[in-house]
Amino acid sequence: MKTDEKSRCSWCGDDPLYVVYHDTEWGVPVHDDRKMFEMLLLETFQAGLSWITVLKKRERFRVRFKQFDPVQVAQMTDRELQELLSDKGIIRNRQKIFAARKNAQAFLETAQEFGSFCSYLWTFVGHRPIVNRWSEINELPSRSALSEVISKDLKRRGFQFVGPTIVYAHLQAAGLVNDHLISCFRHGELSP
Repeated sequence: MKTDEKSRCSWCGDDPLYVVYHDTEWGVPVHDDRKMFEMLLLETFQAGLSWITVLKKRERFRVRFKQFDPVQVAQMTDRELQELLSDKGIIRNRQKIFAARKNAQAFLETAQEFGSFCSYLWTFVGHRPIVNRWSEINELPSRSALSEVISKDLKRRGFQFVGPTIVYAHLQAAGLVNDHLISCFRHGELSP
């Protein structure tokens, strides 16, 4: 239950885990590659599921995916990945589990090319968050022309489970796009 009178985006509801995520993480600009990898890995597992499902399993993901270290995830063996299929604490989708290693490898290659993965991703928005001004939750898009372009480029680089909808969700979560409603206390705090 919310313990204050702050106006928030309605999607976070009253679940304390969701409220904390909304208030402290969602839409905060990320410039740290390890954090960016964590968010991208979790977004790829979210495909087809609710975000609260992922949040509830996040700490187990952290343990099983090497504290979200892309170097270590890129080096995971088939056997290690196969073992994850029996862990009820994570989302046990074989394709997504094996894609995590492939995505870590593509993430590292992209980071090497651009100096960091964050540098690569932030170039798409001119290194400045896009600030939208939505009044109602039903105005928020599930994808955009930008997420289509980034999705296509990520796929070209070897990433999997990075369709335009997942990419848009990632842009929102990582603060490249500020989609907090204008009535939400975080909208103004996160607007440059």
